[in-house]
Amino acid sequence: MMNIKTTTSVEFENNTGRNYLAVTALLGAGLLLGVITNLAKVAHGIGISPLAYLIWSLTGATLLLAIVTYARGQIPKLTHRSLEYFIVAGFLSAAVSNLIFFNAIPRLGVSFIALMFSLPPLMTYAGALMLRMERFCWWRASGVLLALTGAAFLVLDYWAAPNTDHFWIVLTLLGPVMLSAGNLYRTLRWPPGATAESLAPGMLAGAVGILILFALVFDRSLSVPTQNTYVVPLIAIQAVLIASQSLLLFVLQKVGGPVFLSLMGGVSAVFGVPIAMFLLAEPVLSAFAPSAMLITAGIVAMLLGVKKCRQSSLQPRTARGK
Repeated sequence: MMNIKTTTSVEFENNTGRNYLAVTALLGAGLLLGVITNLAKVAHGIGISPLAYLIWSLTGATLLLAIVTYARGQIPKLTHRSLEYFIVAGFLSAAVSNLIFFNAIPRLGVSFIALMFSLPPLMTYAGALMLRMERFCWWRASGVLLALTGAAFLVLDYWAAPNTDHFWIVLTLLGPVMLSAGNLYRTLRWPPGATAESLAPGMLAGAVGILILFALVFDRSLSVPTQNTYVVPLIAIQAVLIASQSLLLFVLQKVGGPVFLSLMGGVSAVFGVPIAMFLLAEPVLSAFAPSAMLITAGIVAMLLGVKKCRQSSLQPRTARGK
């Protein structure tokens, strides 16, 4: 593995524009992820199965991003490396994790699933340290721990609630593991010369292919209740949101790196939980306020760590978009 400096340290800290872009992409991607999670519960409420809803939404998002990529002349070359990237990234970042989360939403509620998106930072940071993509930094480690502590407050609050399905809580923990692995993989195996815009549709297409194969193997129906007039518009809206969130995810990957990117889950919880509480009438969690404060403090600590630690992180040259 080649040890090459990344923009997440020296270049990132000396470029104010990249700082603003990273923060903006982080907030935008987190907000969209929070809305996407809530709409999955709405879809279940009108009778769409989680698998069918996920596949059709991802298919629509793939087509939208493919059109944008074609219009901008950024279609990636189909090589063994890029095909591997699309399949593995799609499996880790979109197929398995979303399949777990979308099926868990009817059982555990949006609030809990939104909180699960807060767990990848610590796993991603630990993995980055082991793979020598990051050097240890107290500021960054403190930021991750603050965000994780904030998520833990809400998880424990939910665990203690009556009539909670503890089996699905444990099973759902596999989702953050997959997301963390995906964060690291996308950085390590970024195809040479590829732009963020060109990789997003390929990853989603890989996820769609994997999910369709899953449906065929396990004989799952992909039909949706088209007699309901809200079904098609809901899937279309979800497709637009997923396309936008996926594009921001790759932009954030390039300018912020895998660890900073993983904080997107904490931001999604801050947006997603209130939406679930006030618009979908989910129970108000007493730990939400202190949790949101800790997650926010974690993000601030991560940003300060970029400047104060002056670390040299390691990732492929192509992740800089050169």
